[in-house]
Amino acid sequence: MSATAIALVAAFGGLLLFGVPIAFCLGLAAAIGLWVADVPQVVLAQRVISGTQIFTLLAIPGFVLTGDLMMRGGLSRRLIRVGQALVGHITGGLGMVTVVSATFFAAISGSAPATTAAVGQIMIPEMERHGYGRGFATALATASGPIGQMIPPSIPMVIWGVVSEQSISELFLAGVVPGLLIAAAFMVACAVAARRMDVPRASARATRRELGAALWDGKWALAAPVLILGGIYGGVFTPTEAAAVGVFYGLAVGLLVHREIGVADLYGIVLGAMRTTAIICLIIATAAAFGWLVASERVPAALAAAVLSVSDSPVVILLLLNVTLLFIGAIMDNIAAMIILGSVLTGLGAQLGLDPIHLGAIVVINFAIGMATPPFGYSLFVGSAISGLSIERISLSIWPLLLVQLAVLIAITFVPALTLALPSLLR
Repeated sequence: MSATAIALVAAFGGLLLFGVPIAFCLGLAAAIGLWVADVPQVVLAQRVISGTQIFTLLAIPGFVLTGDLMMRGGLSRRLIRVGQALVGHITGGLGMVTVVSATFFAAISGSAPATTAAVGQIMIPEMERHGYGRGFATALATASGPIGQMIPPSIPMVIWGVVSEQSISELFLAGVVPGLLIAAAFMVACAVAARRMDVPRASARATRRELGAALWDGKWALAAPVLILGGIYGGVFTPTEAAAVGVFYGLAVGLLVHREIGVADLYGIVLGAMRTTAIICLIIATAAAFGWLVASERVPAALAAAVLSVSDSPVVILLLLNVTLLFIGAIMDNIAAMIILGSVLTGLGAQLGLDPIHLGAIVVINFAIGMATPPFGYSLFVGSAISGLSIERISLSIWPLLLVQLAVLIAITFVPALTLALPSLLR
């Protein structure tokens, strides 16, 4: 590698080890790389600005605000009641309610931390009260949260669509089957865990009247993904426009229907969404400058050649790719990782003959699993904050759920139809 590439990688790694926030790691490393390459620093400002001048990125603040509005508006609580009526009577049913609720909420928020927080705050104490260990309850909420990155609308899918220049609508569809497979596998794990811990059934089977009442009370929550996704795939609006529709829907339901949000609450909700959006966009901006310099030094081509030189077998290369992405997802911000590695991964996928949509699903799902992978997965910190348990305690309980996710990951890696069946219908 050139002196510039070495300086770039060394600066980024050193800053990261010293605990510097990821956005500043990227920006400072890019500035150092430009200095070593004797390129004017004004290029850094130009690349930072150009990295955010992408229309599709407007979907991010919209989906972030939509998730916050719907969580504060009581939709998460109503989704949990629907889940309780559907599967609460089954052995392990309360754990299954957590999974079902997380899957529903994922289709609203598109965010792993938001899903973990919204569902975990309600379900962790409830599961513990019914005999589940607090460690397992927290691990389940933590592992279920990243389903929000698979089920559309998924913010990481939007980012990958921008980075790889692929259809966001097709990427959304590519995550549906893997997300549902992981949810189903988690429900089986709940049944096994409940029998092992001798947890009694949480409730009797809901009557038709009770089920109908729960569905009716949760109708506005259940309608949200239908409205957003139906509008996208029905050609009514684009994914970016869908984010705006979601905001107006969340406002209408919270203010006028459930009336759990007051006008005075909007300032705090919008401010929180703005903070989240600002963090994401700062990472995107600095990562764009970093990524441009990495690409100009031909680092992606060198890394792709190094990976391909390990073996001639596509199976070995794909396994190595998954291991690498899981490790990166567990120690690094997903959005920054996708932007930095985008050119490397798309080039590697092309050489392996992977469908770009299939590759996108593999990347996003790897990073989603990494969100709950010890020791640095971001969802672990959210789970720890809402449960009061240490990261070590949660890590001891989460490993069986991680094995389940890894099994699904291997399946979607080597059976492309699991991710491409729905996008092919759209095509």
